[in-house]
Amino acid sequence: MEVIFYTRPNCGLCDEAKLLLELVQEDEPFSIEERNIEERDEWTEEYGLMIPVIIVDEKIVQYGKVDYVTLSKRLQKNT
Repeated sequence: MEVIFYTRPNCGLCDEAKLLLELVQEDEPFSIEERNIEERDEWTEEYGLMIPVIIVDEKIVQYGKVDYVTLSKRLQKNT
């Protein structure tokens, strides 16, 4: 399973979300593709007000304030 993680530099919520992704990754095997929304205008337009954004199978799993329990349950459903 691959998780796409939209983020941007100097984003505290993004840093927290990345740590939570890495914690969940210890129990559930998946890869993380991190994308900086500032690299593409279309990413900034789509996710600029939502980041961090976590996507699996082209569906948003969580965005904004990410929590471990919800993230873990959602990623377990996709394995």
